[in-house]
Amino acid sequence: MLRTQLDALMADALRDRRLLDHPFYRRWEAGTLGRAELAAYAGQYRHFEEALPAVLEAVVEALPPGRARQVVQANLADERGVPAPHLELFDAFVDAVGGSTHGAPTPRTADLVGLYRELARSAPAAALAALAAYEVQAPHVAASKAQGLRARYGIGADGTRFWEVHTDMDEQHGQWTLDAVASMSDDTSEVSGAARAAADAWWAFLDEREAEAPLVATA
Repeated sequence: MLRTQLDALMADALRDRRLLDHPFYRRWEAGTLGRAELAAYAGQYRHFEEALPAVLEAVVEALPPGRARQVVQANLADERGVPAPHLELFDAFVDAVGGSTHGAPTPRTADLVGLYRELARSAPAAALAALAAYEVQAPHVAASKAQGLRARYGIGADGTRFWEVHTDMDEQHGQWTLDAVASMSDDTSEVSGAARAAADAWWAFLDEREAEAPLVATA
């Protein structure tokens, strides 16, 4: 598949699912999320971050030797230890906002993680398209989160480091992943369907966080 064709498919899949347009992230940028909301968000997002290495491992195992496999292996190596294990960096954020590392996943969190796990097992090209649907947005999302945490919530360097790392790293990861998808598949319906399913799952994850805001505020 040509990269220009893939870029157009991805843009269409994300057309009304740009994460920074979601009300939850708009409130994050404005500094109007309550501390308990940030804590709840951190505890739920952690389930995705915890699952990501296994998702990448499953994709690696399903791919034949070649450029696409090398790309995913490089992504996995970064996740595991550049500049430190990313779950370790994320847990510093969880701690900074008063979140829990032991809470059960909510329904939409479970749906999100389950989507990536299922695609990784059954359709590696689709799994990479689903990852790309997030990663192409991630640098701007991460930069916005880090800025909001510093400026609006007074979170220090340890608490923002995860997002600052991803501000730079996911720019490269997004391009790597798109190149891998383009090299693996000419099935436009598979790629666009997986990208849209991931975009919808992330949007639903944020919808759930927004819907639970009044409950979190009074807990």
